[in-house]
Amino acid sequence: MAGESARAGAAARWLAFVTILPTEDPAARMRILRTLESLGCAVIRDGVFLLPDTPAARQGLASLGEHIARINGTAHLLSVNSLDEAQAQQFFGLFDRTHKYSELIKTVESLRTAFGVSDPESLMRLLSKHKREFEIISTLDFFPSESRQRAARALAEAEQAVHALMFPNAQKKSGTLDTTGKHYFQRVWATRKPLWADELASAWLIRRFIDPEAKLLWLDKNQECPAGAIGYGYAGAAFCNSRDRVTFEEILASFKLDKDAALVRIGALIHALNASETRVAEAAGVQTLLQGAVRRSENEDQLLAETEMTFDLLYEAYFEAPGKAG
Repeated sequence: MAGESARAGAAARWLAFVTILPTEDPAARMRILRTLESLGCAVIRDGVFLLPDTPAARQGLASLGEHIARINGTAHLLSVNSLDEAQAQQFFGLFDRTHKYSELIKTVESLRTAFGVSDPESLMRLLSKHKREFEIISTLDFFPSESRQRAARALAEAEQAVHALMFPNAQKKSGTLDTTGKHYFQRVWATRKPLWADELASAWLIRRFIDPEAKLLWLDKNQECPAGAIGYGYAGAAFCNSRDRVTFEEILASFKLDKDAALVRIGALIHALNASETRVAEAAGVQTLLQGAVRRSENEDQLLAETEMTFDLLYEAYFEAPGKAG
C-alpha cells in the first residue's frame, strides 16, 4: 500500500494535450498520432491525451503542438492537478505496463522449449529482439514496478542460458588439431543452415587464408556431415564454439592465424555479433550489412558472395602493414 500511495503522489500532476487535427491530410494526421503513441500518451477521448507531468513530456508535447499549429490544427497543453485520489489511481492505471511485461516474460521463458532443438545463434538473435522490446516498454514505463524487475531478470537468465549453449564448458582445447601438411587443402567444408555471422565469416576465412580451393557445403538443420567433409560452426563439428570462443576464433587458433591482429579483431566482432554483445562499436553496422545481404540473397552461395566483400573490407580496414603501426 505504501508503494501505491507513493506512485499516486508522484502522479498527482499530469499534462493534458487537447488537439484538433486537420482532416485534409490523413498522412500528417497519422504521423501526429504515432508521435503521441511514441511519447507514451494515454488516450482519454478523441483528441485528448494524457501524460505524467515531466520536463521531457512538456518539451515533447510543446514541440508537437507547434508542429500542429503550423499545419492548421490546434493544440493546447494543460497542467492538471489531480486532487481526487480515485481519479489519480484511474489515471495511474492508464500507464500500468504490467500486462506488457507479463507477455514478454511468457515469451522469453517459452524460448527454453527450443533449447537443444534450435541453434543457439538463432535463439540469441530472438533474445536480442526481446531485449529491444523490453527497452521500448521500459522507456514508456513512467512508474516502474516489480514486474519490470521480473522481466529484466527473465531476460538476464535466458541470455545466460543461451550463452552457455553457445559456449559449452566441455570442449576440446584450441590448437590441438594437426593443421600441418595438406590435410586441410582442397577439401569439402560443411556447415549448417541458417548462415549467420560466424558461419559466413568462417567460410570467408577458410576460402581466403586456409583452403582457397575449398568446396563449401551448406547442410540442412539435422543433416549429417558427409564422410570426408570437414564440419565447422555447429555442435560436434571439427571446428565449433568453445567455452570462450566462437568458431571463427577457434579456426584462427587451430591454424595459428591468431598472430594476425586484423583477423583477431574480426574474430572479436563476430563473437560480439553471435553473443549479442555491444563491446565492439562497429558490430551494429556490420549486423545491418549482413541483414541486408540475407534479404537480397536467394541462396547460401549468393549470401556468401554478398558478405565476402564486407569481410574483405573489414580486413583491409584493420590491417596494419609492418612498419606502419604508430
